[in-house]
Amino acid sequence: MFTTWLPFEWIVSIRFLREGRLQTLFIITGVAIGVGVIVFMSALLAGLQSNFIRRVLSTQSHIQLLQPQQVTRPLRTGANALPGELEGAIIQPPLQQTKSIDQWQAVVTQVRAMAGVRVVSPVASGPVLVVRGNATKAVTVAGIEPDSYFRIVDFSDKMVRGSLRLSGSDILIGTELSSDLGVDVGDKLHITSASGATSALTISGVFDLGNKGANQRNTFTTLRMAQSLLDMPGGVTSIEVTVNDIYAAELLAQRIAADTGVEADSWIKNSAQFFAAVSAQTTANTAIRFFVGLSVAFGIASVLVVSVVQKSREIGILRAMGISRGQILRLFLLQGGLLGFGGSLVGCAIGAGALSLWQQFARNADGTPLFPLEFDANLFALALLLATLTGLLAAFAPALRAARMDPVVAIRG
Repeated sequence: MFTTWLPFEWIVSIRFLREGRLQTLFIITGVAIGVGVIVFMSALLAGLQSNFIRRVLSTQSHIQLLQPQQVTRPLRTGANALPGELEGAIIQPPLQQTKSIDQWQAVVTQVRAMAGVRVVSPVASGPVLVVRGNATKAVTVAGIEPDSYFRIVDFSDKMVRGSLRLSGSDILIGTELSSDLGVDVGDKLHITSASGATSALTISGVFDLGNKGANQRNTFTTLRMAQSLLDMPGGVTSIEVTVNDIYAAELLAQRIAADTGVEADSWIKNSAQFFAAVSAQTTANTAIRFFVGLSVAFGIASVLVVSVVQKSREIGILRAMGISRGQILRLFLLQGGLLGFGGSLVGCAIGAGALSLWQQFARNADGTPLFPLEFDANLFALALLLATLTGLLAAFAPALRAARMDPVVAIRG
């Protein structure tokens, strides 16, 4: 037979599993269903989470660097004042004015050299008035360096009309602003800032950020043009940063703030409620996998306990023939591992099939998938490994019981 070349423990383990075909079939089915649920839920929730994060971060950077806010500090206290009591004045917080980041070029160079940072792009932004005939709109103009900024916010799939070209007198506007003003690509817009600076810019493209408010108020032009309009020669109001690990953005932001002295706000801090929801989803996914794995472990353990009772006479005979306790222990551990591995193979196939069906039938109204799912090979490999280890651990107690059986008592039944 093909098993003649196998070690003794393998031969006996396979024979025991064959003799209890019904039990083996039920436990492999149970393990397969459990692993299938774990694979399907893990891939589904990972895809859903990635889709949420991609939508949130598709129009913003991971970290935004700003000039520290101005604060009011007491200059002196009265000679007879109590400790902590200020002399005669009510201290009010100062009005926060748009200011350039001090020595921002040095900050950009320093941040770019940090490990984990992917792209750094300076931005000069502020409020302006867009004038078209008798119509005026208050919008925000953002002056950018296209080469670096478009690596942070990818506009290639957000352009509705026109192109991403930004020269000295070009401006990009949103679809809502284009509709409100009745303008399109190639038309002129007169821009007026609070400082009194004016300029006539040509619309080079119309974009859709997927948000009506953002399409109404956001416009983009070159960094130099925005600096001129906002009366901020050579200055920037923020530095946009993207990182390799989005979940490490807050730690990196704290390090940037400590090293450079600027205010660093990560997307985790700015979207605290969203991040809390993502964390709760991850916790729920972990809990589901844990309890499913626990049920699989108890299923394997219960079958092997019954097998030990049923095979007690055979175990006694094997012990009487000189089989060691270690071999008996390995025999039942091997059964648990085989049950876990075999069930996980079937479960991975079930999970992959369920994911394929989900992608095929779960669609938006326009026929596109609800969100993309990735068939991560690491997920399937991890499921195989964990299910096999679970089988081994679940088999430990029954295997230990079998190894400790007295052969004489076992033979007598």
